Amino acid sequence: MSIKELMDDKGVAEALARMAREISTDYSVSDIAIVGIHTGGVFLADRLHTILGKDTGVKIPRGTLDITLYRDDWSTIAPNPVVRQTDVEFPVTDYHMILVDDVIFTGRTIRAALDAIMDYGRPKSVRLAVLVDRGGREIPVQPDYRGMMVDMPFDRELVDVQLKEKDGRDRVVVEIPIPEDG
Repeated sequence: MSIKELMDDKGVAEALARMAREISTDYSVSDIAIVGIHTGGVFLADRLHTILGKDTGVKIPRGTLDITLYRDDWSTIAPNPVVRQTDVEFPVTDYHMILVDDVIFTGRTIRAALDAIMDYGRPKSVRLAVLVDRGGREIPVQPDYRGMMVDMPFDRELVDVQLKEKDGRDRVVVEIPIPEDG
């Protein structure tokens, strides 16, 4: 396995700061709510929430979303899928929702997240913020805010977002398998 670092801790911090600026340019922060998709999206949503709150002084609603049972492949990904807590304790219909995830690839996670959030009401709008957009969509979903674009639409490469909350450090790496014959 060959590992290449695409973004270090400074790059992650800069990308999140830029994304927060873009969000606050597009919306009055008093009209948004931030919802992180388990697991990596929750940590990134917390960081965006902190940046936006610090920069504006506005208390922005924040939530977490588990999409496990909304996935179209949930029965094939694990015999006993782990269902995490969803916490959306605010009236969804009052806000422009910023859904946050770490990586977008096929679009299936975001499709599931849209289904899940609609169970809580009809938001004014839904926008997507991701740290890494790696292309390769199977569903026509695009991020509105992205930290970086990586063009590697093949299944054999793994884009891994490592965050200090779960991995001890911030960085984005791509793991590329080395062929057995080379």
